Amino acid sequence: MLSRTKVAIIGSGAVGSSIAYAMILRQLPVEILLNDIDAKRAEGEALDLSDSTFVASTTVRSVPASEVGQSDIIVITAGAKQNPGESRANLIDRNYRIMKSVMGSIQPINPKAKIIIVANPVEILCHIAQKLSGLPRNQVFGSGTFLDSARLRLRIAKTLKIHETSIHCYVIGEHGDNQFVAWSSGQAGGASILSFDEFQNADLDAITHEVARKAYEIIDRKGATYYGIGACVANLTESVLYDSARVFPVSCFDPRAQCYVSTPASLGVNGVQRAIEVPMNESEKEAFNKAVTSIKSITDKYD
Repeated sequence: MLSRTKVAIIGSGAVGSSIAYAMILRQLPVEILLNDIDAKRAEGEALDLSDSTFVASTTVRSVPASEVGQSDIIVITAGAKQNPGESRANLIDRNYRIMKSVMGSIQPINPKAKIIIVANPVEILCHIAQKLSGLPRNQVFGSGTFLDSARLRLRIAKTLKIHETSIHCYVIGEHGDNQFVAWSSGQAGGASILSFDEFQNADLDAITHEVARKAYEIIDRKGATYYGIGACVANLTESVLYDSARVFPVSCFDPRAQCYVSTPASLGVNGVQRAIEVPMNESEKEAFNKAVTSIKSITDKYD
């Protein structure tokens, strides 16, 4: 464990503050540094969150951008949302400018820092952040399909009446339109998920769609999602903090694909330790290659 690790969170909106709150509730022994373009908002969130730190040894304070770069872990939630009718290319160009501004404002960056991207499109922004920061690829990764996979595990667990921690099945590929479920390798208690009676005639495409649409269902009712991703990022931070080598489906550089893609990977004190190749059938391989092609078509423009 690192002594008094500093975790900076850039963006103090609902997502950033939920990440900080989840870290406090997990009792992570870290100093959380909140930064936002709206300094007053960051100050208010830090004051509010500090009222909850009596349950942990965590501390929270707001800081200017100049203090962020020397943190041990830097979580970036800042990013533009897609406007109605806006092309994906234009959205990425806007987010590139935001990421470039963020990286410029936090220089110099601790050469041992780990950067966790929580803005979308996450695989693209991981690539951009790694290029702009100059950090090794293993030290820059994103939340990827972690939350999607968590939703999938809960859905499968409910159907099989098996605890979700005993479910091993991943949403992988490109977080968003090109994500898919690696059903053929999914397991529950060591047995293939597809071998269970409940899944013999299940509509797997419908379940995949249901899991992918859950975020939209939440947004339709309350305008945004943030608790789930807060819990996910707190888990990622904890794995780095304690060098626990736990496996999560994150956006990381995959040597076989030669780009950032969402795939299971073990995380430790140095960031991504290993990207894991999930066994796939032919249709899943096609979906994975489609995701890789989509990602590379964009990232090649930002090399």
